[in-house]
Amino acid sequence: MAFIDYYKILGVNKTASPEDIKKAYRKLARKYHPDLNPNDKEANKLFQQINEANEALSDPEKRKKYDEYGEHWKNADQFEQAKQSRGRQQAYQGSGNPYGRSSAGGYTAEDFGSGDFSDFFESMFGGATGRQGRSQVKYKGHDYQAELKLNLLDAYKTHKQTITVNDKTLRITIPAGIADGQVIKLKGQGGPGTNGGPNGDLYITINVTEHPVFKRLNDDIYINKEIDLYTAVLGGEVMVDTLDGKVKLKVAAGTQNGTKVRLKNKGFPLYKKEGNFGNLFVSYIVKIPTALTDRQKELFEELQNLA
Repeated sequence: MAFIDYYKILGVNKTASPEDIKKAYRKLARKYHPDLNPNDKEANKLFQQINEANEALSDPEKRKKYDEYGEHWKNADQFEQAKQSRGRQQAYQGSGNPYGRSSAGGYTAEDFGSGDFSDFFESMFGGATGRQGRSQVKYKGHDYQAELKLNLLDAYKTHKQTITVNDKTLRITIPAGIADGQVIKLKGQGGPGTNGGPNGDLYITINVTEHPVFKRLNDDIYINKEIDLYTAVLGGEVMVDTLDGKVKLKVAAGTQNGTKVRLKNKGFPLYKKEGNFGNLFVSYIVKIPTALTDRQKELFEELQNLA
């Protein structure tokens, strides 16, 4: 397995913060995304490496393993178990007693940290596989990362989307109510395994863009509705847009600017909870008339005098 410097791939140093890594990944992933470089094999290859780098460095535990074990970071747990087993074996062989204990009563173990890591890898997994060699070790394939952009109306309903990752086109179902930043996992759709190991997985991060009218907060939707001064003062009816059509609302006489009304179950669908919805909140914005005629001004003045 060739060594890839994940820090270099993302263009960050080893002291980079999680936020720095996230920003670097998003910038590069957008630049080299296969949808933007459909016939560029080098760009697609780099996109895969960018995803691999993000997988390792965006997770604190994985990053720690990568910093210590390099390209073998996915096998870190196996290395630790092998080291412990090897240490117990050597303590047993050198102790001169059937229990492998020192005269002080504790186990003795070899310090593997000072040896060459590649030699250690070969010896551990050569022995662990009946000395058939490193080529017999099964590796899980790399996990892939991808982004999928949706508009708010797309996220409102269950529908199909097509996404291309590393020259492979997948048709996936997006459940209604999915949130911005939510991640969908497709098991086995990542990189191929080695020596019969399982394929990696594909993680798709959903990016829901903002809507010019509807503002989403969790499962609730917020909108502003302008009403004229006369409707606000005298009352009346207005038509209001919702995500599934228009509804007619009654406006109470004397409605103040900024008054908010709630429409139950007219908000966003709850994720994977069919038939359940959030609420729609409508804020009335009273529109003050301009360019009044002289007669209209006189009438307002009369009202002012009567108040």
